[in-house]
Parts: sequence; structure tokens; C-alpha cells
Amino acid sequence: MDIPLLRRILRHLLESEMAIASYALGIHFIEPRQMSQLNENYLDHAGSTDVITFDHSEGGAGQMYGELFISVADAVVQAREFRTTWPAEVVRYLIHGVLHLRGYDDLAAAPRRLMKREENRLLRKLEKQFNLRQVAKPSV
Repeated sequence: MDIPLLRRILRHLLESEMAIASYALGIHFIEPRQMSQLNENYLDHAGSTDVITFDHSEGGAGQMYGELFISVADAVVQAREFRTTWPAEVVRYLIHGVLHLRGYDDLAAAPRRLMKREENRLLRKLEKQFNLRQVAKPSV
């Protein structure tokens, strides 16, 4: 995986698309077994999931501090299901996690639709700016 490219994508998302002035994010790529443990311990849900977000910010405007835990194995499975690439799914998970940190919620139907629209909009913008397939290539 090209981590420097993912950093550039995330930096562009935060600074250019979302105008976030101050941020510190930990991005963790973990196995489904670890994701299942996090999901059960912190969210009381069974099984793995694609992304879990922890918000560590103090609510300051223009600030974002948190952690995203991402399962690449889940991205591979969902990419097949939704006929996309797993790197694009990983970028979608980055966007999804960042939207949670911005206060978006996906528990109820109406807010979930709003969040999905914004997620899709941001993904389209990033696809125009970056070759998301390059995320799959190891950095040199």
C-alpha cells in the first residue's frame, strides 16, 4: 500500500475539501479479528466492520483529532460486492471516518443518506484529483 499517497489524499481531503486548519489523525490498518474485537468492545456489535472512528477532539471549530481503524480485508470483500477497487474502498473509509469526526451520523436512515451523499461527493472529487488505484502499489 502506498502510505505516502494515502497521506497526500487525506491531507487534500482535510485541508482543501473540508478546510480543517488543525488536525492529528491516527490511521490504523488492522486485521478482521482485531476489528471484531474493537467492534465488540467499544460498539457492542459482533463481527468485523470496515471502519471504526474514535473522536479525541475537544470540539474546537476547524480542529480534528481522532483515530480511524480500517480493515483492508473488508475493503477487498466490499470492493467485489460494489464492483469497485479495494483502494477506492479504503479511501471511502477514510472519508467515512473523517465525516464521523465532523459530526455526521449513520445510525438513522435520514442522517445516513445525508452522510452517504457527502461521502460520495468527496470520493468523486478525490477520484478526479488522484489515481486511487495507485494506493494499492507499495511505496518505494
